[in-house]
Amino acid sequence: MTADSIALGAFIVLLLPMFYFFMTSPTFLLVKLDVEQVTRLMRGQFHGYFLVLSVAGVVGTIAFLVAGRPLVALGIGLITAFAIGARPWFLRRMDAEIRARDAGDAGAVRRLRRLHWGGMACNAVMVVAMIAAIPRVFGA
Repeated sequence: MTADSIALGAFIVLLLPMFYFFMTSPTFLLVKLDVEQVTRLMRGQFHGYFLVLSVAGVVGTIAFLVAGRPLVALGIGLITAFAIGARPWFLRRMDAEIRARDAGDAGAVRRLRRLHWGGMACNAVMVVAMIAAIPRVFGA
């Protein structure tokens, strides 16, 4: 197996959680976030997404370093650093808004919805950046 094929595999593995989140996160736009089970599921989705993206990013960074593509490894490393940093931030904010909602704060559901939109926007930017990089990374 060549270094390039390992890098391609790592690229695909990194795109998988991004595409999964991209496809599943809009479903939370169709339900009310004042239901405990719904917000618990959404929080779990964010937790899992950032965790899997962090692990896949570390693997991808190492694979591109081994393949001799340090600039691509740097880009993947930035995505990984974002995922590692964003996970506790998003989860802490979600937990605070869920507690506020449960305490009777009427604006908490709106703030949860904004967090959801923000997570979807962050993911969309990363997906677009990864897809736009394909010709530069794997071009002849």
